[in-house]
Amino acid sequence: MADGANAILVGRRGRGLGRGPETAGTSGTGGRLRGEAPVLAVAAVFTLAQLIFVHPTMGLGWDEIVYVSQVTTHHPAAFFSAPRSRGVSLLAAPVASWSDSTGLLRGYLAVLSGLGLYLALRAWKGLLPARVLATAGAFFATLWVTLFYGPQAMPNHWVAIGALVTVGCALRALRAGRAHSGRGALWGVAAGAVLMALMRPTDAVWVALPLLVVVLVRRHWPLLLALAGGLAFGGGEWVVEAYAWYGGLGERLSRASEIQGGLGWNIAVDDQMRSLGGRGLCRPCTGAMPHPVVTLWWLLLPVVAVLGAVVAVRARRATATLLPLACAVTAAAPYLFMIGYAAPRFLQPVYALLAVPVADALWHLVKTGRDRWRPVAATLVALAVAGHLAVQFSVLAGTVNRNVESREDWARVAGELHRLGVRPPCLLTGYESIPVGYYTGCSSGSTSGNNENTTAAEITDTARRIPVAALTGPGGTPPGYARDWTPHRVTDLEIRVAPPG
Repeated sequence: MADGANAILVGRRGRGLGRGPETAGTSGTGGRLRGEAPVLAVAAVFTLAQLIFVHPTMGLGWDEIVYVSQVTTHHPAAFFSAPRSRGVSLLAAPVASWSDSTGLLRGYLAVLSGLGLYLALRAWKGLLPARVLATAGAFFATLWVTLFYGPQAMPNHWVAIGALVTVGCALRALRAGRAHSGRGALWGVAAGAVLMALMRPTDAVWVALPLLVVVLVRRHWPLLLALAGGLAFGGGEWVVEAYAWYGGLGERLSRASEIQGGLGWNIAVDDQMRSLGGRGLCRPCTGAMPHPVVTLWWLLLPVVAVLGAVVAVRARRATATLLPLACAVTAAAPYLFMIGYAAPRFLQPVYALLAVPVADALWHLVKTGRDRWRPVAATLVALAVAGHLAVQFSVLAGTVNRNVESREDWARVAGELHRLGVRPPCLLTGYESIPVGYYTGCSSGSTSGNNENTTAAEITDTARRIPVAALTGPGGTPPGYARDWTPHRVTDLEIRVAPPG
């Protein structure tokens, strides 16, 4: 940005960090409020957009059910598999622990995610101009995947928020050195690291790798303590569970890898592209690619981010842009090259971190160049942004509608099960037993697969005491223990209900 090269972070010698642009041109409460107004506006609009475009009454999804059921008193807890962490359950607990209202939970999470976005962007105050931060926030907040998962009880959005907080505060701490003014930034680093590790410990480590390298090179030991301490504190419960339930950390990691199909060299770039059309989980990831218009932004994203990095290097503030770019690369690596399936939410931390150099690049395109070309560049950027928003909201609308319908189907099956006499306390097994069980008020059981938590003998024994039903999906065969049970057709499912007693 030609008009901001001197204002943005006049670097400390050899470090690429310096005094922020916000501190140079504003003073007093009025200046601070003007500097924060764009970021506040982005966070407020993000919150409202979630409530408008993502139906607050949309039922809970499969993964949400697993997380929320851990803290409810009105539904049995679903099986909690090895890769999962308790952070989302803790996040939902203030509402889910006493209310079964989905609308209330969604409203609470929407407000919380808007507040989280504001705090995450505020962590970057002084590192980049307010207009760049607001643009970065707007880019991330208007992605369909951000709007869709913001009001949901899912971990990836919160890893993204934690990543922004951690990297922004780390940059502030590096700028302050060991001065007293850097203590607040150190607490921010610790808080961001705790949030990431509470939600997904392995993702937190991938995000933090470049930070750890920079901290070791700079020998900033207080920052190392804050970062490592935050990761350890946030991931501590997951590690304790590993030793209590799985026999050790290595065993839990191995089981988590097994559930995820075995982690190793596996190019999943095409899988991620297939998921961009609104598929919540692409496993197995087959079928045609979405229309090129839907995937174009994803292909251009790294190109624009690299342009932002070039802009930052030329402006002698490389660290403030290269560090989030490096963290985005390491965060993306396992989901693009080490896993055999895809979900668009997996890359939310990547999108949040790339939003910073992308916003920088967009402002560079609009504000630099000869006077006669600036209107042309501004017009092209505006058209690109308008097209991008149209695509994102189109995908969002289709995704919301499909998910509302699928969750209403679970509720209809639950109603039929109640009509058949399967009421709490009860047990469901087989196809989609976790979500249907939640809507029915039943426990769920599985004798094999990723959610294995019981045996055929235990199910048969349970059927003598409480209602039990086995669900079989389209084209499936009923389990051996249920072949003599009474069959019923409900939608496209076959439901076999155990005889009483």
